[in-house]
Amino acid sequence: MIVPIILAGGSGTRLWPLSRKLYPKQLIDIYNENTMLQNTLMRLEDLDELAAPVVVCNEAHRFMAAEQLQQIGIEPHSIILEPIGRNTAPAIALAAIKLLEREEDPVMLVLPADHVIKNIPHFHKKTSQGNALAERGFLITFGIVPASPETGYGYIKKGKMIDSASQACEIECFVEKPDHAHAQAYVASKEYCWNSGMFMFKASVIIDELEQYAPDMLNRCRQVIASGTQDLDFFRIDRELFEKIDADSIDYAIMEKTDKAIMISLDAGWNDLGSFDALWQTGSKDGDRNVLKGDILTQDVKDSYIHSESRLVAAVGLEKFVIVETSDAILVSPRDRVQEVKKIVLQLNAKRREESVTHRRVYRPWGNYETIDQSQRYQVKRITVKPGGKLSLQKHYHRAEHWTVVSGTAIVTKGDQEILLLENESTYISLGTVHRLENPGTIPLELIEVQSGAYLGEDDIVRFDDVYGRKETP
Repeated sequence: MIVPIILAGGSGTRLWPLSRKLYPKQLIDIYNENTMLQNTLMRLEDLDELAAPVVVCNEAHRFMAAEQLQQIGIEPHSIILEPIGRNTAPAIALAAIKLLEREEDPVMLVLPADHVIKNIPHFHKKTSQGNALAERGFLITFGIVPASPETGYGYIKKGKMIDSASQACEIECFVEKPDHAHAQAYVASKEYCWNSGMFMFKASVIIDELEQYAPDMLNRCRQVIASGTQDLDFFRIDRELFEKIDADSIDYAIMEKTDKAIMISLDAGWNDLGSFDALWQTGSKDGDRNVLKGDILTQDVKDSYIHSESRLVAAVGLEKFVIVETSDAILVSPRDRVQEVKKIVLQLNAKRREESVTHRRVYRPWGNYETIDQSQRYQVKRITVKPGGKLSLQKHYHRAEHWTVVSGTAIVTKGDQEILLLENESTYISLGTVHRLENPGTIPLELIEVQSGAYLGEDDIVRFDDVYGRKETP
């Protein structure tokens, strides 16, 4: 039995402004009509002996992750919520411990949720071969046959061949991200592969290796699982206990130390979509080798990536550039410098700018809202509530709200009243009034909310009841 372990944490700072802290790249549709998390799971559909997946994600992303699984009809084994990121070794340890609770000992197929793999049959073949080797007690990493001398990936040097059918070999060494000259030499030698961050091993075997090489981490992870609680579809873990675990990758913690590690070479059109240059490489190009998404006009533009979400973008006389437009930010960069986008995010964080955290459209378990206009004492939002969705019963100390239904039907709780609102009808929620909004219909409820008051922050919410189990603000 193969259990996919989907690592869906991370913030994707090199893909800002598309990717934000609360809406990262693995949860958005940057490659095709599905999100990266959905693509990762959907490419596994025809694998033999496949069990329900374990998804490890940040606590702040839990409702988006759960909804995206529901959209493609996947019921997970577990969704483990990390309060903070601790890299791949603790995440894998938590998943292994959780699986072994049921006295199972499956093969874990560890997959980051932000990869593209174009040749699915080849990927399935290599995965099946890896499964057989994992059952024999090997720890397998998948090395990508390099297509170019990339400096953004780590490399793995091949050792002695141990299985001719799968082309599995021992690992001579792991190499950190090299400079361009070394990367060229690695590719020319044909002795190196890119380090993909994908693994296969039995749950009991990785636990044994953690026991030998990272016992403190393993013990702390066991404490975290033992004290964890099930909450709806999620497994919550204690933040204070988890913070005590040292952040470490599975490469450093285990793979570079164990004598059970082997590598299977994979040549399946792989990319980790870690930058806008990667999006250009994998995207569908026009006659000038441009990848264009959205409302875009070009004149004498070549080898560029241009993405528009909310307005017309026009470009003239550019070559090898990236332009990304969202409703609240625009990025312009040469393609060969897009790795530096994360430095812009650091500046945004230092200035406490919201643009590094969230988009104007913010997703909630009941639907989403988008800020249309705002000033010092007012804010206008477009709110969409899914059929059956229900906001928390709440009140605000610093703002009043006026709701106007644009389409659909709303049930509004206002104090001890319950009001039915139809299209073009409205109601006023005065400051301090306990209220709730829900959609009893079968189509999305859309309304315009006008807030007014001295303070309009999302933390001005006092919750009395919430069907989604949220206790935190917002």
